[in-house]
Amino acid sequence: MISRYVLFLIIGIDALILSSQTLLLSISYEEAKLLYGDFSFLQLLVQFSLNLFGHNDFGLRFVMLLFHTLSVLLIYLISFDYLAQERNRLWMLLMFVLLPGVLSSAVMVNSAGMIIFGLLLYIYLHTRVRLSLLNLLLLCYALIDVGFAYLFVGLAFFYLYNKNVQLFTYNLALYLLTSFLYGFEILGYPSGHFLDTVGVYSAIFTPIIFIYLFYVLYRRALTKKVDIIWFIATTSLIFSLILSFRQSVPIEHFAPYLIVALPLGAQTFASSYRIRLKEHRKFYKTTFIISFVFLLLNALAVFFNKELYLLMDEPKKHFAYDVHIAKELSQNLYEKGIECVKTDYKMQLRLEFYGIKKCDAYLLRELKDKVEEMQNVTISYKNVTLYRGYVTKVNK
Repeated sequence: MISRYVLFLIIGIDALILSSQTLLLSISYEEAKLLYGDFSFLQLLVQFSLNLFGHNDFGLRFVMLLFHTLSVLLIYLISFDYLAQERNRLWMLLMFVLLPGVLSSAVMVNSAGMIIFGLLLYIYLHTRVRLSLLNLLLLCYALIDVGFAYLFVGLAFFYLYNKNVQLFTYNLALYLLTSFLYGFEILGYPSGHFLDTVGVYSAIFTPIIFIYLFYVLYRRALTKKVDIIWFIATTSLIFSLILSFRQSVPIEHFAPYLIVALPLGAQTFASSYRIRLKEHRKFYKTTFIISFVFLLLNALAVFFNKELYLLMDEPKKHFAYDVHIAKELSQNLYEKGIECVKTDYKMQLRLEFYGIKKCDAYLLRELKDKVEEMQNVTISYKNVTLYRGYVTKVNK
């Protein structure tokens, strides 16, 4: 019974903190492009959410929060297949919600959070519902988002390994269908991004956890302890690393596949810890504590990200700079009685979400210097200037 309370406490605190974070962020250019750009399933969900909760930041990010909360429940249910002890399941769940990649996918409007949920839903249902329903679910994935293409590749290898020709063919056909619908860009001129990709993976998981998950997948390949999660995670990881030798990899499409491998990592760690004598468990305890501390520090950096501006000489190098400024800037413009401006295309699209339309009556420019008499639009946080610009009325 206590474990049940701990479970709901983790989920409740997680949802509360992330919901409060939505009020501190501005819409980014990538989010605005998704919202106002070409039609997508995620765009449809976000627009429905905005109609339901109003045209505000919470309405913008509610769908991602919902996907995240459902993902937390799903990975907990999946953990019953991999971890025998309840305390291990709760520790794994806590590490899941603290992963930097999971935190960002919970508040940023992109396909990563939806893909994590979709993968966990399929894994959970894989041994619990009829095959026809699973195949129908996969068909829906093929039509929803290009990011699910790598799921079909992983499943194709899984069924090939299990000598199921029919399901191998079906998943291969779904991959081809997704490729036809969305296409894949393979650059003609090779440009190496391998180290960048590894660096991003390390940032998403923290270096220790990324290295350990890589080790777990490699070790299971040697011992042939492979299951459906192993094929889904390994295929995507290898594909992304190979592709990174030629081009920049859309990491939001690949990272979710490694995130769902967390139960495999937790199972291997718990098993390795349990079979050792107490005097030989010190290394595992130390590794776990260091990993958990890194996760906590990363989470604190995310939750209190604005305080980091106080430590930086160049605000634009802040990891969350792209999700700041726009909301405060729109409020500043409204206070001046300005409801439309013409500015650079990225900021223009972001301001549109907050009701500042495009027009030729006012010209908004960002200042590159510190000319005092032109500083009539300034966004600051605790005396740290994040944005400096001026608005000029255009006389026709």
